[in-house]
Amino acid sequence: MRVFGAGDLRYVILQLISEKPSYGYEIIKSIQERLGGMYAPSPGVIYPMLTMLEEMGYATVISEGVRKLYTITEEGSKALAENKSIVDSIFAKMDRTRNEHGEERAEQIERAVANFRLALRMKKGPLTLEQIHAITDIIDAAAKQIERA
Repeated sequence: MRVFGAGDLRYVILQLISEKPSYGYEIIKSIQERLGGMYAPSPGVIYPMLTMLEEMGYATVISEGVRKLYTITEEGSKALAENKSIVDSIFAKMDRTRNEHGEERAEQIERAVANFRLALRMKKGPLTLEQIHAITDIIDAAAKQIERA
């Protein structure tokens, strides 16, 4: 299922930063939440789009160390206003998708998933082949158990 049509993500991001200046990660999380957790755009999609919006003059960025805070410009606000019906349609589709397909997971499961992600992030750096195989086996075994639960 395709979540966004051509050009839709640009309007989604503009709308989100018009509501609240945000970091790329916050934008990803906001989109994921608005879609009921069923989809989260990858950083490889979001960050180039943010750069494009900045180059178009629709967003500005303030660097805070390695993080970048994005805000909408007057030009970006004009583009949103000129395309209000499109933006409203995209967000209505996102709401329908969330209502039809998204489900809230139990808080305990969300915590466990966050712990899992943290554990994987802590395994950065060069891994031996044995470590890679061990981690892969653990993930595969957990996935099978979840499927059967």
